[in-house]
Amino acid sequence: MNDRKTTNILLLIIVVPLVFYMLKTLSFIFIPLVSSMFIALIFLPLMRWLKKKGSPKYLNIFIVVVIMAICFKLFGELMQLSSREILATDNQFFERAKAKLGQLIASLEGFFGVDFLKGEETLKDLVSKEAVMKNLVPTVDFVSGTISMLLTTIFFVLLLLAESFDVQKIMRSTLIKQQFASIKTFRKIEKDLLTFIKVKFFVSLLTGIGTGLVCWFFGVSFPIFWGLFAFAINFVQMVGSVICVITVTIFAFVEIDSASMLLFFALSATGVQALFGGVLEPIFMGKSFSINVITILIALMLWGFVWGVPGLIMSIPITVFLKVLFEQYKSTRMIAQLMSGQ
Repeated sequence: MNDRKTTNILLLIIVVPLVFYMLKTLSFIFIPLVSSMFIALIFLPLMRWLKKKGSPKYLNIFIVVVIMAICFKLFGELMQLSSREILATDNQFFERAKAKLGQLIASLEGFFGVDFLKGEETLKDLVSKEAVMKNLVPTVDFVSGTISMLLTTIFFVLLLLAESFDVQKIMRSTLIKQQFASIKTFRKIEKDLLTFIKVKFFVSLLTGIGTGLVCWFFGVSFPIFWGLFAFAINFVQMVGSVICVITVTIFAFVEIDSASMLLFFALSATGVQALFGGVLEPIFMGKSFSINVITILIALMLWGFVWGVPGLIMSIPITVFLKVLFEQYKSTRMIAQLMSGQ
């Protein structure tokens, strides 16, 4: 008995790193596949409702495609508005930004006693045309890779909604064993994940709107861009809020001369994140979705290492899925409790 237990532990030690190696190596397949599963969950209730009404399956899929196209169109319009905002900015803004950046770096050099930059020429090099062109190729590669993964994700979403492969059947034959192989169990996992995704999207949307309004009220440039930025980065649990506040405050430093007004802006931006992320989100999520800070940090580091930025975004939904799954087994409920900190 002890030999069998030791063998299982050794196999687990070998298999787990191998699994994560495969996930990292084949990320171009797994990232769209896992993303599509979460996106498909959003449309499953609509698909079931249309099916009850007697609507044909392929008509239902067409309706979903139209809804997705409208969402992409709206997002594209917002991106265009943001781009027009940035392009309409005159050169005085960038000159002012360069001057403020120089002052900030000089203050930091005086405080730490270290030369971060070797003179004004180096500072100009940071915002030169050559520096922009140098970063252009990696940016284009990133955008093209993102578009490719997005199209693949949409393809997988349509396959899932068309029931070309049955996720429920796969889970029942692998993750959910015979004693738990029931529609009720699968629907609970599905319902909990759907609730998490909807709440996270809603809270991120409110956070983006709130951040954009704060920037507009204080006269900070590009409020639409910062609203989109806050919406997107809020999907990175906990860390995203901190990055958003710090980035927006540093940018506001260029345009807000008064130190007290800048502090008030920073407090307002922090208040938006605290209100929606720290108050409303836990209320909407409930105790069943509570995950402790250590689990969040481990998930962010693990999935961020494996899948990069998409991994950071999907780390918490994956963790929620595992937590809900662990709750279905008596032998793993202790792990679910440790993840929630209960």
